[in-house]
Amino acid sequence: MLDVLQGMYAAESRYLAAGGPGRADFAELAPFFAEDVVLRQADALPYGGEWRGHAGMERFFLAMSAAWGSFEMVRQRFLSTGEPIVVLTDVRARARATGRVLEFPILQTIGFRDGRISEVRPFYWDTAAIAEATR
Repeated sequence: MLDVLQGMYAAESRYLAAGGPGRADFAELAPFFAEDVVLRQADALPYGGEWRGHAGMERFFLAMSAAWGSFEMVRQRFLSTGEPIVVLTDVRARARATGRVLEFPILQTIGFRDGRISEVRPFYWDTAAIAEATR
């Protein structure tokens, strides 16, 4: 499970570095996710809500790329490598709309089924700061 997750994070970094909507291809990310994957983001975020399946994940990554001009995972700590995996990531991101740079942690619980990511639940400490920076 850990190797799948690390592969997905590497693919996500390449996707986001490609430059945003229309410049990145979700095909590199798709193999890491179950067909019926569910991602639950805080509603207050510019990419908030529930994203389902590969089509939903592709729309999520487009929305996230539209919000962030850069999104660097500075440090990741795997707090639990059981089921679910729990990851604490320190992020440095630059908002596309305002150019503001934010540094913030994200805590994720990540579930697996049949060797693929089936559920992701991220927790952000300050969704208001993210929403404000990305408007």
